[in-house]
Amino acid sequence: MKTIKKITALFTAVMMMMSFSACGNTEDTAETAAETESQTEAPAEGDASSEGLSAPVFTSDGSAKVTIEGNTFLVGGNELWINGVNTPWDNWNDFGSNNFDADFWDSHFAELEEAGINASRVWINCSPSMNGVWLKSTGEVKSINDKHWQDVDTLMQIAEKHHIYIMATLISFDHFKDSNTGYDSWRAMLNSDEASDSFVNEYVIPFCERYDSCDYLWSIDLCNEPDWIKENAECGQIGFDRISNYFAKAAAAIHEHSDILVTVGMGMVKYNSDGYDGNYVSDEFLQSLSGNENSYLDFYSTHYYSWQKSYMGFPFDGDPEAFKLDGSKPCVIGETSANADSGWTLTEEYEGALNNGWQGVMAWTSNGVDDCGDLSYIKPAAARIMELAPEKVHPWES
Repeated sequence: MKTIKKITALFTAVMMMMSFSACGNTEDTAETAAETESQTEAPAEGDASSEGLSAPVFTSDGSAKVTIEGNTFLVGGNELWINGVNTPWDNWNDFGSNNFDADFWDSHFAELEEAGINASRVWINCSPSMNGVWLKSTGEVKSINDKHWQDVDTLMQIAEKHHIYIMATLISFDHFKDSNTGYDSWRAMLNSDEASDSFVNEYVIPFCERYDSCDYLWSIDLCNEPDWIKENAECGQIGFDRISNYFAKAAAAIHEHSDILVTVGMGMVKYNSDGYDGNYVSDEFLQSLSGNENSYLDFYSTHYYSWQKSYMGFPFDGDPEAFKLDGSKPCVIGETSANADSGWTLTEEYEGALNNGWQGVMAWTSNGVDDCGDLSYIKPAAARIMELAPEKVHPWES
């Protein structure tokens, strides 16, 4: 991941404080983002809906929509394997400010398509002072500017043009870091039922309704690495009873208002498995919080970096169940270093995942936002999957 992670991990009844960096020192990116936020003032309260805007125009007819059968993704009845990447941002907080560069996204997605890549994970909102989506101090939605919707409209249209399935990550643990202006509003959002309802009703539902007709919005990732909201003092150390309460409400709302798939980009399998500290995004846990049978994730998208290996194993040499995930749902590696340092090459990791029943891999990152690598590292892995299973990468051509 882009930041140095400080976690307190409990394994074998021993409390250990450890500092991990997935790919090296990326503090400059975080500091630049924080400086930008400190200079940004919240707008006056305004309309939070997108109803006044023209609906985006998509050419989708449903034939490229991703569905699930058992633990497999399908498109038009044919199996889909996520030969994916993370393109998390071009300019931090792209959508809803002056940071959005449509030319970048168009040219980069064209390059991904040419490389045989069929999916990208994009952070729709990166941190609290987002210019597009603002909360009141009490955690309720304050305003969402029109440009936020217009920029996301353009992203989805570009994705459709280049046949790139988007995993749209709505928020990140960065929202809750006390170094970022506005963090307290986001902690209030999680800690209040009324505020979390506001975020779901005024942002999540309009988001999924606005883009449900785009076949290439493959999934919504409700939060990037919520593990650190639980683990890290700088993120508030909020419990999963509150974090997953938001997940439960949002997942139910998305299922009730669209056909978009839902996941959570867990930072590690520790909180995504009953084999460790518990599966805090399981159907049972989410539904125990909401009382709603529509509160469930459609698939798991756990992240993996090499620091995890001695604690939680290695995912690429076995199936998801061997990695202690629930194998009844599709399982994807939602992040892993493009410049793989696991002892395997990234090509070997992608091929191992394909051969062992994982439903995709999304390397971090395709555009080199930190020192985890870039598309030059990913192209050989994507090409290998295209050699082995082209019909699963482009099932709409089958």
